[in-house]
Amino acid sequence: MEYTNASQSVMLSPMRSHVESEKGTTRLRGSLLIAAAALLFVPQVRGQASSSAPSSNSSPSVNPALRSEDHFTWIEQFDGSSNTEGQVMLLDSSVGYLFGPHLLVDAGVPVYFIRANTTTASGASTTNSFTDLGDVYGQVRLSFPNSALNFKAQLTGRAPSGSTSNGISTGHATYDWTNRIDRDFGHWTPFLEVGLANSIPDTFVYRRPFASYGELGHFQAGAAYHVVNWLSVAASAFDVAPWGSQTIDSRVGGNGSGATGHGPPFLQGHQTTGGSSLAADNGFSAGLGISPTKAIDFTVGYSRSTHYDLNTVSFGIAVNMRAILRHPGL
Repeated sequence: MEYTNASQSVMLSPMRSHVESEKGTTRLRGSLLIAAAALLFVPQVRGQASSSAPSSNSSPSVNPALRSEDHFTWIEQFDGSSNTEGQVMLLDSSVGYLFGPHLLVDAGVPVYFIRANTTTASGASTTNSFTDLGDVYGQVRLSFPNSALNFKAQLTGRAPSGSTSNGISTGHATYDWTNRIDRDFGHWTPFLEVGLANSIPDTFVYRRPFASYGELGHFQAGAAYHVVNWLSVAASAFDVAPWGSQTIDSRVGGNGSGATGHGPPFLQGHQTTGGSSLAADNGFSAGLGISPTKAIDFTVGYSRSTHYDLNTVSFGIAVNMRAILRHPGL
């Protein structure tokens, strides 16, 4: 889905360990990887209509449409995710330049606000809150809209500028290459996204309570429905399919499960290294987007991770600062 985000804290049932067998998912992921290969090499569909490039850091309607007019861009976004393990929120500031109708280059600086729900060995519940700089990033976005099929691609690189002790950064340079195809059928827009990365994209569906490092593919398929010009709803299924060695850096480390060695990887200590199942994830998500003006987008969503038995509520607001400065009445 094109929203990733969180709103209010909700009380959910205690989390339990839910590590799936790799053998049981081999066929599914094999099929998904075949789909990935097909999509990664799909011919780039060209067209004359304007369209927004995919963005993992800002809402699609707020993100400037790719037009022939070259100009600078400035996007401010605040979003987050909340579940039983705590809240992960992010303030993201990005600036860039739009070159012609198909290319946008930008860079950004994220700042994280973490509130972890911690349980001590004696069973007492406490909270741990902190603010930290994340990994600065640069992105290249391509968009080739067409009435038959839209193709979009985004390549993101991140420098290890964030804190590793708090699980904000993996301490490694990371990349993500995401490709998307979609098509409008009246009010409906079905879509498919396929990506390759060496870390789970921090905005892929929801903000996770950990950072990962290791090769993986990520997939998402769903549909959006445009109710009216300013309101849309969407639903999708997602899968993260890692391979090889994986490292998990917890953002909610210190939870009591770390002392016993039970629970999901991000509750078993500050850092955990092991096989591909550590970073595996799958589930579904749903949400809605509200665009009261062309310069502002609001999103709210719900995600269910079946792998981690984790329910997450999300929110987000993205603001096109250039549009507001040019047209203060928006």
